[in-house]
Amino acid sequence: MAELISVVVATFNREDALDAVLRSLASQDDHDFEVIVADDGSGPATRQLVQSWMPTWGTRLIHVWHQDRGFRLAEIRNRAILRCSGTVCIFIDGDCIVRPNFVAVHRRLAEPGWFVAGNRVLLGRYLTERILGEQLRPEQWPLAAWIATRRNRDVNRLLPLMRLPLGPLRKLDGRNWRRARGTNLAIRREDLWQVNGFDGAYNGWGREDSDLAVRLIRNRVGCKDGRFASGVLHLWHPENDRSQMMRNDQRLEEVIGSARIVAMQGLSELAAAPPQECLPQHPADTEGLR
Repeated sequence: MAELISVVVATFNREDALDAVLRSLASQDDHDFEVIVADDGSGPATRQLVQSWMPTWGTRLIHVWHQDRGFRLAEIRNRAILRCSGTVCIFIDGDCIVRPNFVAVHRRLAEPGWFVAGNRVLLGRYLTERILGEQLRPEQWPLAAWIATRRNRDVNRLLPLMRLPLGPLRKLDGRNWRRARGTNLAIRREDLWQVNGFDGAYNGWGREDSDLAVRLIRNRVGCKDGRFASGVLHLWHPENDRSQMMRNDQRLEEVIGSARIVAMQGLSELAAAPPQECLPQHPADTEGLR
């Protein structure tokens, strides 16, 4: 039996997209993986959706939740890592549909001493509404269908959907942390622990994935190029609130200019804290929108 992989799916109050993502994960060619839904404070509807998928996944579907106190993506991902059992953790967002070979590709690309940075295709608003409203399965569309959507300007590019056997070329730019995006990122769990995971000091949208990549590379874990192999289908959504971006940029610059490897507010701090309920006890407290 192959080693278990953990797929961490970050979400917040977007049940239709999460349903499409879980559906795409349920149709993977590779079956040796678990799914951890990292829920950044959604209301009861998300919990109900996850529970509706339990008959399909059983114990290999875990819902990790904390209270909505603003955008705390780094922290909820760390909470999810604490529940992971897999050798490799693959991080995607709850609006990123994956193709049937997604887990298999990441398994093939995974190796000690490297993390894998994949890429994505951005879907337009109209196409996204069609996919969710009509419950379409774009993860199964042939290339000809994607060429048509490109002609209609419903996607930003097609290159992430191409497959090229790049082999050793994937390691040529191994210190390029800028390639890493949390929408498609695979890291060995032992490497995450060595750098203490994501840094929960990042609040608000942006840069928590770059911070992690910088510290991993500093700890001699290279960035392996996952393009032309593992591209995901990123559903349209309104732009996130970027009011904390300047502060997060400053925090990232400080990390780049330092020798720090370990996150200041990471896995070890959460592991040492009192136990946190993984599902809301008071759903009314979670219904505010950002």
